[in-house]
Amino acid sequence: MKSSEKSANRLEVADRLHSTAIHLLRLVRKQDTQSGIGPAQLSALSVLVFGGPMTLGQLASAEQVKPPTMTRIVNGLERSRLAERVPDPKDARRVQIRATRKGERLLMEGRRRRIEYLARHLDQLSPKDLALLNEAAEVLQYALQDRRE
Repeated sequence: MKSSEKSANRLEVADRLHSTAIHLLRLVRKQDTQSGIGPAQLSALSVLVFGGPMTLGQLASAEQVKPPTMTRIVNGLERSRLAERVPDPKDARRVQIRATRKGERLLMEGRRRRIEYLARHLDQLSPKDLALLNEAAEVLQYALQDRRE
């Protein structure tokens, strides 16, 4: 295969994956309304649950928002007792934001709902197609993993 053909094929696959990923996220995101909190708070909570405690600036950076916006999001999470501010163990002048147990439970319940909802859509696939999709997911995870070059 020529380099230009490989490049065109790579771009076509990337385009299809991009489109499919957007549709997949829209599909499962419908389940998030049951959590009772908005998408910005849910996303920030997810970063805290899976990434661990972090400063407000780190959380704002991870969520690609300005610190004042993140302050409002965190204030809402605190009011709902889904996150809390705690002293930074390395620097007493700073605080970190961390998910509470209630926040962790809410997020994991939402994740379970999303996965079950998606699994119901996969019920229509044959065992062969399901195995193929599983292999494709492994390949995609490998292709997207962080590598130092």
